[in-house]
Amino acid sequence: MQTRDGRPQRTILIVDDEAAIAGMLADYFTMEGYRTLTASSGVEALQRASNPVDVVLLDVNMPGMDGFEVCRRLREHLACPIIFLTARIEDVDQIDGFAAGADDYVLKPFSLEVLGRRVAAHIAREGRHREREQSVKFFQGVTVDYGERQVTVNAGGGERRVDFTRTEFDIVALLSKSPGRVFDRDLIYERVWGWGAAGDPSIVREHVRRVRKKLTAAGAPAECIETVWGVGYRWSAR
Repeated sequence: MQTRDGRPQRTILIVDDEAAIAGMLADYFTMEGYRTLTASSGVEALQRASNPVDVVLLDVNMPGMDGFEVCRRLREHLACPIIFLTARIEDVDQIDGFAAGADDYVLKPFSLEVLGRRVAAHIAREGRHREREQSVKFFQGVTVDYGERQVTVNAGGGERRVDFTRTEFDIVALLSKSPGRVFDRDLIYERVWGWGAAGDPSIVREHVRRVRKKLTAAGAPAECIETVWGVGYRWSAR
């Protein structure tokens, strides 16, 4: 089955404790040709996510397990885009959300049509990654497989896979494809989050910090991402 614009049918998981909102979103995306799954709590969302999912729409303010915790748990086994739906607009909330593994924020109240376009854009970007990034690069004990979207570290005679979130891998891919080139935070934000993304480029610093921490924990032999003070970041592994 295809959506109205001819794309293959995708599955969206909608997580919101307000039945009216979840129902409205499910109706809209069903009419657009998507397969929809709904969950009214964090626990139910984790159960639903055992099915193949292409995008998650996740409310932040839920009783019990909030959206940040749900996102962290989903990221243990999901690499698909996760979009927060929230009325919270504080910078710290956005930083916490991206740190938990979210890819985007949409503030309430929102336009269904605009949300639909955001979802379609994330799915299209995911498809472009898989179609165009069919190569592998080898660095100092670090292998970046762009097609499979995987990074592995060969340390101490064994190979360890680094579990990056979707956004973290996108940053690794951007920098590692142009070793030695310096990217400022604004450019990284533009390339990774896309034109017109709502947020603050300062969140790039937090994502780079997490990438470095994970590479170090996996045993990477040298710091792969170098900070060029006052300018930005570059991939220094060779």
